[in-house]
This record gives sequence, C-alpha cells and structure tokens, in this order.
Amino acid sequence: MRHAVLFSVLSGAAAVAPVLAFAGTVPERLAARPAAGPTEGGGARVVEYRGLRVPVPAGWAVHRLDADPSQCVRYDRHAVYLGRPGPQPDCPARVVGRTEAVHIEPAAGGRGSRTVVHADRLAALTVAPDAGHETRLTLPEAGVTITGVYGRDPARLQRVLRGARVSARWTAAPRASGAPSSPDVRREAPGDDTGDGAGDGTVPDAGLDRPWVRGKGFDTCTAPSLATMKAWRPSFKVTNIYIGGAARGCAQPNLTASWVRKVRKMGYRLTPTYVGLQAPCGSRPQRFTAKNAAGQGAKAAVDAARRARALGVPEGKPIYFDMEAYNTKKKACRAAVLRFVDQWVERLAGEGYVPCLYSSAKSGIRDVGRADGISKPAAVWFANWNGRASVYDDPFLPNGWWSPHRRIKQYRGAHKERHGGVTLNIDRNIVDGRVY
Repeated sequence: MRHAVLFSVLSGAAAVAPVLAFAGTVPERLAARPAAGPTEGGGARVVEYRGLRVPVPAGWAVHRLDADPSQCVRYDRHAVYLGRPGPQPDCPARVVGRTEAVHIEPAAGGRGSRTVVHADRLAALTVAPDAGHETRLTLPEAGVTITGVYGRDPARLQRVLRGARVSARWTAAPRASGAPSSPDVRREAPGDDTGDGAGDGTVPDAGLDRPWVRGKGFDTCTAPSLATMKAWRPSFKVTNIYIGGAARGCAQPNLTASWVRKVRKMGYRLTPTYVGLQAPCGSRPQRFTAKNAAGQGAKAAVDAARRARALGVPEGKPIYFDMEAYNTKKKACRAAVLRFVDQWVERLAGEGYVPCLYSSAKSGIRDVGRADGISKPAAVWFANWNGRASVYDDPFLPNGWWSPHRRIKQYRGAHKERHGGVTLNIDRNIVDGRVY
C-alpha cells in the first residue's frame, strides 16, 4: 500500500522525518528556547526547526534530538521530535500502540521520501488511511522530511500537519558539494553496504541458511546500532526486528536493508515481526473488529510482505505477526482473532513468506493451537514470563504443537542487561524455531 497525500508527487524509496502544527493563525516567530515538555498553562507554542515553523498542540511534548540523542522516538505518546535520533536511543523493551506524533528531521543523508509536498499545498494536505497508520513526506522549501503517525483517525494527524508553515528566515540554497547536510550523526542509506560486519571481529554463523536455529535471543523496541549489535553478539544468536504495522510503537532509525545485511553477517538470526491491528478485546487502541477481522488480516499480510522486501528479507523467510494478549474468555473476540490469523496465514503464504505468530501463551497461541478449520502459522513465538528458558513443557502448549524446531519462547519481560559494555532494555527469549 502507498501513502496517499493530496497534491503529492511520488518520488520513490523509503523516507523518514516529521512536521507539525495546528490549522489556523501562526504566531510571530519565537526566540530560540529549550523545548522539552508541555507548555505551562496548557497553551500552544511554536517551535522552529530548519525551515519549518511548528505550532505545537497543548499537552504535547517537544524533544530536540540534537540536544538529547538518547531520546527514544515513541509513537504511543503525543510528541514532536526534532532532529535525528542518536545511534543508540534509550527505548523500552517493548512499546505497542500509536497515537498522533510527529518527527521532523533534515531531508538529507541519502534517503528519499515517498511523497514531496510544496509549501503552498501544505494547508490542503490530506492524510489518507494507511495500513501502518503513518505518512511520510518531504517539504523541500524547509529542507525537512516528516514522519507523522496517528492512532485511529488520520484526520487528527492531518489537522496537525496542515498548520505547519515555512519560516521566512530559511535559506533554501543548495549546500556546497561535499559539505555535510547537517551536524547530526550520519545515518546509513538503504543500499549502503560499506562494511560486512564480518571483518571487524565478528564471526559469521555457518548455518545462516538453515531455516531454524537454537540459541539465546533478545528483543527490544528499536533496532540497536551496529556497534551495539557487535558488542552483544558473543552473548546472543537471535534478535527481533519490528518491520512495521499500525501498532508498532517505536521509530526505527537504524533499521535499513544495509543494517539487516550487516547484522546477519555478524552471525545473528532475525525474527522479522509486524505489529498490526490488535484484537477487539485487547488493551491497545488500534484494533480490528469482528466484522473486518478477515479483511484486516489479509491487508496486514500484504503490508508486512512489502516492508520485508524493502529491508531485503527474501521470500521464503518467516514473518511473525505480533498479537498482544487479549481476553480470551470473550467468545466473539476469540473468533475474530482466529479469522484474522487465518487470513494472515493464507495471504502471507500467497505473498511468498512463511506466516508465523507471536502472542501470549494463554491467549493467542493457545486459541490458535486449539482451533479447527483455520489455516495455522508455520511457527510460533509465545510469551510466558515464568523465567523458564525452555520451549517445551509449557502448561499452555502441548509439546506436540509446533514441533520440532518451530518454537520461540519469550520467558522474561522488560529488564536491563549489559553486554560488551553496552546496556539495553530487553525481553529474553530461548529459541528453537524459524528465523531468517
């Protein structure tokens, strides 16, 4: 699916960054000042970034990533993020769910944007519904790329974006050849493969082509930097990547096709995971319904396959759908989940990938395992935080389900660990299952 924006011109490739504002009158330029949280008294204020003036809705936080590079770009909170994240954001182990948020960064670094919008058309911008609940665009006159995400209604994000204005003090002249685009830390562009990760002290795994693996794994909200992945490699063999979805809670500034190639050359195996709409009786705001469950399952599969291809994940490899815990006692909700999973499996297989499922052992995994008359995932990743690092002898999953080599267990929830001198907030996994 493509991000649709009124009066836009498609320009290919993936992009990043943000913008923001209210519709209405733009206040006079404010003097530069720190902006780290909601305005006292609840009123709106204006922040400026490069060539853009951004009126910030009351109650929204503003984070300047140049000054705070460890700040995690989270999509589950109302916030404006200005600048590029640092190489290792301090993110929680898992954040699931989205609300309206905007991230604005320099339109540079070799990454293009899917959509170009000119300043005179910004007030008429239309944010169309999207499977990932986000839109990305570049505003050339301001020299920024914008990523905007929304919770349930794209019109809410649209109202924010329409209020942004170009600053009269911005100079749009091109930079001299060879000059850096900004003082921010350089990010790799998709296709930038200037190192293989294997010649810098890491040792590739000889079994990288085997469809399953046994070993220790971890997952965290945002893909760590390559330096962190190298530091952690002696301790772990498997890591997760959140490739997209309407309920993916963290930005992924490090996650590119180049990152995927280099991390695999370090010897890691990956579990690509798509965090889409959740169960009708779940706790997250992005949900499918009993009526549209099957259709949304198919749509999620198509979008997940598109995103996997963009990251260089070949067909024939697994993609896990992240179905967070829900109230399995509600029969209608349980039936909707099964219809969703059935179509996720059918459509993703049709797209050429191996359909897999992450969920709680006590809800999604158990319900799918017991179900008759549905297409079932080829492998599962189940959460049971009982501290037992074993994929078998779980009280909620008979040993005969998804055996052999088709199980991953998340046995410990969010906590901090330090390896190779680097600390991350992670979940722990034990793996005897399908991976890329």
